[in-house]
Amino acid sequence: MFQFFFKFSRALFARGQIVFLASWPTWILWLLIVAAAAGLAALIWWYLPKPASRARKRQAEVIWALQSLLVAVLLVLLWQPALMVTELRAQQNLVAFLVDDSRSMGIVEDGISREAQAIKVLQGGVSAGVARRFQTRLYRFDSQLTRIADLQQLRPDGSATHIGASLQQLADETTDLPLAAVVLLSDGSDNANGVDADTLAVLRSRHIPVHTVGLGHEQAAHDVEIDAATVAPRALAESRLAAVIRFHQYGYAGRQSRLLVRDGERVLGSRDVTFAADGAPQSETVLFNVGAAGVKALQFALDVQPGEENASNNALTRLVNVDADTRSVLYFEGEPRWEYKFIRRAVEDDHALRLVAMLRTSENKLYRQNVQDPKELAEGFPTRAQDLFAYQGLVIGSVEATYFTPAQRELIREFVDRRGGGLLLLGGRYALADGGWGASSLADVLPTVLPTGKKTFHVDPANVQLTTAGSDSAITRLVDDPAANAERWKKLPYLMDYQDPGVPKPGAVTLANLEASGRNMPLLVTEQYGRGRSAVLATSGTWRWQMSLPLGDPSFSVFWQQLLRWLVTDSHGRVVATVDSPELQDDGHTALSAEVRGEDFQPVADAAVEAHILGPDGLSARVPMTPVAGAPGRFQAEWNANKAGDYLVEVTATQHPDVAPGRADALLGRDVFSFRRVNGEAENFHAQQNRELLTRIATLTGGRYWRPQELAALVDEISYSPAGITTHATRALWDMPAVLLLILTLCVAEWLLRRLWGIV
Repeated sequence: MFQFFFKFSRALFARGQIVFLASWPTWILWLLIVAAAAGLAALIWWYLPKPASRARKRQAEVIWALQSLLVAVLLVLLWQPALMVTELRAQQNLVAFLVDDSRSMGIVEDGISREAQAIKVLQGGVSAGVARRFQTRLYRFDSQLTRIADLQQLRPDGSATHIGASLQQLADETTDLPLAAVVLLSDGSDNANGVDADTLAVLRSRHIPVHTVGLGHEQAAHDVEIDAATVAPRALAESRLAAVIRFHQYGYAGRQSRLLVRDGERVLGSRDVTFAADGAPQSETVLFNVGAAGVKALQFALDVQPGEENASNNALTRLVNVDADTRSVLYFEGEPRWEYKFIRRAVEDDHALRLVAMLRTSENKLYRQNVQDPKELAEGFPTRAQDLFAYQGLVIGSVEATYFTPAQRELIREFVDRRGGGLLLLGGRYALADGGWGASSLADVLPTVLPTGKKTFHVDPANVQLTTAGSDSAITRLVDDPAANAERWKKLPYLMDYQDPGVPKPGAVTLANLEASGRNMPLLVTEQYGRGRSAVLATSGTWRWQMSLPLGDPSFSVFWQQLLRWLVTDSHGRVVATVDSPELQDDGHTALSAEVRGEDFQPVADAAVEAHILGPDGLSARVPMTPVAGAPGRFQAEWNANKAGDYLVEVTATQHPDVAPGRADALLGRDVFSFRRVNGEAENFHAQQNRELLTRIATLTGGRYWRPQELAALVDEISYSPAGITTHATRALWDMPAVLLLILTLCVAEWLLRRLWGIV
C-alpha cells in the first residue's frame, strides 16, 4: 500500500535523500512560498467584512491555510523534487544467506520444524528473488560456519549455536569480496552469550547490514523448562542435601507434576509440585540422601506433560563430589549434662563424624573421650592453631567465656574466620549471656546480639516451631515432605529449659523459634562468618525428644546428625581446589583454581601446585598451576577439555623445593574434585525465539528484523545497502499518486468549506 501511493518502497525513502533537480536556488522557493502565503492573507483580509465575528475570522484562517498549502505544493513541484539514493549494482554484489542448523532448529511447532520453515521461506521465492539481482552464497552454521551448495545439505543436528563466531568467520572470509548484505535465518537461541562488540564493529565498519529472520515461537504454547538446579557441589557420605530447582512453564498452570532426583536409575528423592501461572518463575526445594561416597551425576527432572513441544528441557544434571572422609568435632562441655550424653549416642553410628569430647568434671579436671591418640588434648583445650585447626567443628556447652584465656578466645575466632570451621554454642546455666559470651571478643562471631543482663537461662517448658527458612533447611528436615515435616516439629515433645539468645544479626537465619511463658524468641540461629559459620541453639533440653518419643523414632538423632554435618561439611582442608564451572557446555575451556594454606591456615605463597587430570579415553594430564598476582596462597591454570565426558582432578600442593629440599613431609595437602563437558544439551534450553538478540544484531548493523511473512520486501531493502559496489541514482517524486491525491484533496476541501460557510 505504501508503494502504491508513494511510488517507491519504504526502504528507498529510509535510505535516500530528498533533493531538487531544478537549477533555481532553493532559497527562491522558500521566498516564493512565504510571499504567496502573505499575498493570500492580504487578499482574504481585504475581502473579509468589517467588523468580522470571531467565527468568521477562524473560517478565513482555515481557507488561507488550505490555499497557502496548495500553492506551496505546486511551487515545490516546479523545483522537481527527487530522491537521491545509493543503489547496489546488479549482479556485481554478493548476498550471504546464513541458516541456523543447530539442534534447536529441529523443534516442531504447529506441525513444522523451524528448519523446515526456513527452507520453505527460501524456496518460496526469497532466495530466487535475491539471486535475480545479486550473486548469492548459502551457508549453514551451528558452532561454526560452513558453506553449502544447496538446501538439501541442511540438517538440524549442530550441538551449539554461536552466532557471533559465525558472523566473524563470514567477515574474515569475505574481506576481498563485495559483500552487500547478510540474511540470517535463526531462532536466536545462542549458546555463546550473544554477539560480541568487536564482531558488530567489524560489520559496521564495512557497512554490511545483517537482516535477521526470526523463526520459532517467542513464547512456547506447551512447555515445561527447568531454569536452574542449585545443590552443594560437595557433601559428606550419606548426607541429606537440599536442592533448589527453578523452573517455569506455559500451558499447564494449576496442574500437578512430580519433581524427581535420580542417581542413574535410582530415585533419591521426589516432591509433588503444582505449576504456577504461565511464564511465572517458580522455585521448589527437594531434599534427598546423597548416598555413598563417589562422584554423583544427579539428575533433577520434572515429569513430561502431555503435548509438550520440547521435552528435552525438563531435566538438568549436576555433579556432586561425595567425600568418604570423617570430619572431627570437638565438643567442650562445662558440666555433666544429659544433652552431651544423648548427642554422643546420636552420632556414634555416623561414620562421617568423629565427636571428640572434653568434659569439665570439676574446676581443674577434664575428662577426654574418643581421642585417637593419648596425646590428643592431653594439655587441655588447644592453645596452638595447628592443634585446634585439626578439627572441623567446635561445640561449646555450658561454660563461661572466661574459662578460656584471651589467646584461646582469639584462637576460636580464627578457627571460624581463618580456618573456616563451624562453631555451635548451646544454651545452659553458664552459657551465652549468663556465661559472659556477649561481652567477650567472640561476640562478633555469634549470629545473635546476646542480652546484656544475666539470668537468661530458664528451667521452664517451651514449645518449638519451625520458621519459613527452617522448612526448607536440610538441618531441620526430619522428613522429606515440607508439610509433614512442619507437623512433625509441632508434635515434638516440649523442652524443659531454654535461654534467651538475644536478637538475630542482619544476615543471620533463624531456623526455629520457641514459645515459652507467652514469649516468642529464636531457638536455632545460623550465620556465615568469614570462611566459616556459627550457630546458637538456645537450649540444653533436646534430649527429652529422644526420651519422650516412641521407641525407634529417629527425630533426635536425625536432627543432631544434620546439625553437626552442616557445621563441618564446608570446613575444607589446607588445599581447596575449584573449577569455574562444574559443567562445561560445548566449550571445553576452563579455569582451575586452588587455595593453599599451611598448618595454621595462613596462605602459602611459595608452594608448588599441580593438577593431575584424568578424563575420557584414558586421558591423563599434569598441569602446573601458577600463583595469582596480588593474592597470596591462590593458584590458577587454564586448561581445555577437548572431549565430552567426566573429568577427575587431583590438586596437590607441596613446599617449594627451594623451601623444603628433599623433605618427605613437604606435602601441604591435596584436594579432589570433578567436572564434566557435555555437548548439545544447551540447545534444549531457552529454545524460544530470542527476538531481542536478533533485533539487536539487525539494528546495530543497519539491517532489519523480519518475520517470515514479511520477506517479500527483502529484495528492495537489500538493493539500497551502503556496502558492496554501488551507484548513485535519482528517482523523480513529482508524479507520485500521493501528490496528485494531496492536490485534489486540498482543492476539494477548500471548495466544500467555502460552500458550507457561504464564502463563494
